[in-house]
Amino acid sequence: MKIASWNINSVRFRLDIVSRFLREMAPDILCLQETKAENAVFPMEALKSLGYPHIVINGQKMHHGVAILSKVALVEDRSHDWQDNGEARHIGVRLPNGILLENVYVPAGGDIPDREQNPKFGQKLDFLGRMIDWSSSLSEPTILTGDFNIAPLESDVWNHKQLIDVVSHTPIEVETLARLQASHNWVDLGRHFVPAPERLFTWWSYRAKDWAVSDRGRRLDHMWASPSLREQAVSHTVHEACRDWDKPSDHIPIVTEFAF
Repeated sequence: MKIASWNINSVRFRLDIVSRFLREMAPDILCLQETKAENAVFPMEALKSLGYPHIVINGQKMHHGVAILSKVALVEDRSHDWQDNGEARHIGVRLPNGILLENVYVPAGGDIPDREQNPKFGQKLDFLGRMIDWSSSLSEPTILTGDFNIAPLESDVWNHKQLIDVVSHTPIEVETLARLQASHNWVDLGRHFVPAPERLFTWWSYRAKDWAVSDRGRRLDHMWASPSLREQAVSHTVHEACRDWDKPSDHIPIVTEFAF
C-alpha cells in the first residue's frame, strides 16, 4: 500500500496536478493539506472519477482544510481540534487492516519566533503540545503524516546557520517536535530511508526565481509511523519533479510504501 501526503495549497486551483499525480503515481491513499475549500465546494466527483471513491474531508473557507482520498475503504473518520479554535487542520481514519492514519496541517506560526510578539507562534507551539498529549496516550498502530511546518535536522534545511532564527527551524520548534516524536517513539520514515545528512527537501519558496537552481529547500512534510510498523515500511520517496508542474504547490508529494 502506497500512502502519499501533499500540501497542495488549494485543491481546486491545482486540481489538474492532483489529477496528474494520481494518474501517474497511483498511490492507494493521498492525504492533502491546505485544501482551501469548504466541504460543499470540494471537487469530490472529479477525484472519485480517478479511482478514489473513498474521500473524507474537513474543509474550511479560504484557508486550512485537509482531506484523505483512498482507493480502499475507510472504516471511520474523525477530526481533532488541536488548534483549539475550530480550524480545519486534522482528519483521521482507520484503514481496513485496523491501522490508524492521521493527516495533519500544523500552523506555520507567522514570521517572528516569539509567542509574546507573535501570537501565531504561540498557537503553533500549543498545537504541538496538544498533539503530544494525544500521542502520549496512543496505543494503536498509527501512521502520522502531513505538513508539520518544521524542518527538524540541520540537514533538513538549505543553510542551518542562516535559518536557525527563522520560523520552522528554530530551536524551540525543533525541541517541541522532538518531544512529539519521543511521546510515541515515532519512526521518522523520511530519515529512516534517507539518513541524515543526505539532502531531503519537500518545500521551496515561491520567491526564488528558479527554485531548482537556488535549491533553498526545507523538509517540512513528514510521514511517521508507530514503532510496530517500522518493518512494514518498504520505501519512502519525495517527488521533486512535481515542483516544476504547471501552477505548482510550493510543497511536493511524499510517498511511503508499506507491506500490508
